[in-house]
Amino acid sequence: MANTSEIRNGLCIEFNNDIYSVVEFQHVKPGKGPAFVRTKLKSLTSGKVIDNTWPSSHKIDIVRVERRKFQFLYNDDMGYHFMNNETYEQTRIPENLLENPLLIKEGSSVEILFHAEKEIPLTVDMPQYINLKVTYTEPGVKGDTATNTLKPAKMETGAEIRVPLFVNEGDMIKIDTRNASYVERVKQ
Repeated sequence: MANTSEIRNGLCIEFNNDIYSVVEFQHVKPGKGPAFVRTKLKSLTSGKVIDNTWPSSHKIDIVRVERRKFQFLYNDDMGYHFMNNETYEQTRIPENLLENPLLIKEGSSVEILFHAEKEIPLTVDMPQYINLKVTYTEPGVKGDTATNTLKPAKMETGAEIRVPLFVNEGDMIKIDTRNASYVERVKQ
């Protein structure tokens, strides 16, 4: 048990029978009345973001978590399989813990956040950017580059991304994994 003075960004707490990560917090001391802490919390199980306010002396339950590096091996109907880079043990992660599962490439490194006491995975953090090869897209029309028009393109992992007209089949592109969007073309 701790109190609200220990709240900081990234802290994981147990609240309303769920585990939340503190996204944002603000300690408020109004001119009249007692001080309080206003927070924005993100559920690690559902991904929902909620606002909550506590009195400044309120007790909170801090959850101890560990970040471990894993390598993606493969996926099947049982889930996504990862290997711990230190112990070489394999872990199966359900698809709902991955934000954009179609963007993950075999051999990619990720960080998995585990509940330290219960040894259960909470979230899978992919790298912010990933380079993937375009396997199929309609050919662009020469000279049609003045507009910000996007076209669908299929990636080597099976994901479909909207890309600019000048991107062709066989190009490597950089993708933002947070929102599955095109960033730039990568030289091979």
